Amino acid sequence: MPRVGLAGLGVMGWWIAANLRKAGHLVAVYNRTREKAERFSKEYGVEVAPSPKELADKADIIITMLSDSDAVSSFVGSVMDYLKGKTLVDMSTIHPSVSVKLAQEVSRRGGKMYDAPVIGTSVFAQQAKLTVLLGGPKEGKEAVEDVLKTTAQTVIYVGPNGGGLYAKLVNNLMVGVYVAALAEALEFGLKAGLDPNVITEVLSKYTSANPTTAGLKLPKMLNGEYSVQFATKHMRKDLEIIQDEAKGLKSPTLLSSLALQLYRISENMGYGELDYSAVKEVISGKRR
Repeated sequence: MPRVGLAGLGVMGWWIAANLRKAGHLVAVYNRTREKAERFSKEYGVEVAPSPKELADKADIIITMLSDSDAVSSFVGSVMDYLKGKTLVDMSTIHPSVSVKLAQEVSRRGGKMYDAPVIGTSVFAQQAKLTVLLGGPKEGKEAVEDVLKTTAQTVIYVGPNGGGLYAKLVNNLMVGVYVAALAEALEFGLKAGLDPNVITEVLSKYTSANPTTAGLKLPKMLNGEYSVQFATKHMRKDLEIIQDEAKGLKSPTLLSSLALQLYRISENMGYGELDYSAVKEVISGKRR
């Protein structure tokens, strides 16, 4: 059984690490804020690595779940000389172009790197029901898939490095636009005097809606309760990545660019750390 080390104990990383530990894979964790790593260690009985290098020393497979491209680049750069014969699996959502360059450098050092972003919120992470979109070399991917299946319901191999991230951005483009449209439709119905329960039923069951997303987000919007499943700041970041990558691809992003503006406004209104369904308050014009 491969030894796994995980870096990044945020909302998603915590539950991914917990599931890896329950499956017997996880041997060590690293977090920039050591206090959180100590708390995880106390709860799950794994070693805390004091540095990225020491995490790499203890593991055959190093998993990262970090905030952005800069954080991933910094981490990978700090362990680059210790990756020979090892596999790095980045589950963060970052720029595909950055990830591909990192993977090429890891390969030159004798290691392997996969991009493995996830579809699903912290609720899915806690229940080990995430979908992982895997990009990277075919040779050796089975060992990576076996580890990921302990924390995910589905692992989809997309293709070479960068493929997983592009697939994730395709998903988040749709979800970001959809939730913004959901908020606007809800506000329209409420202003028209419709019963909130009727609106919920119509939007959840009888339109071309995504019933899973509607079921998760409509109650939050109706109750004004935005405990985080996926933070507004992360949706804003992902839509910005989409805009950046689309320029190089010469692919139009008219709807997602409008949605991005709404999530930026939401963040500026004070909802950045809360669930991205708080975009409803932009539509309503309510500031925290």
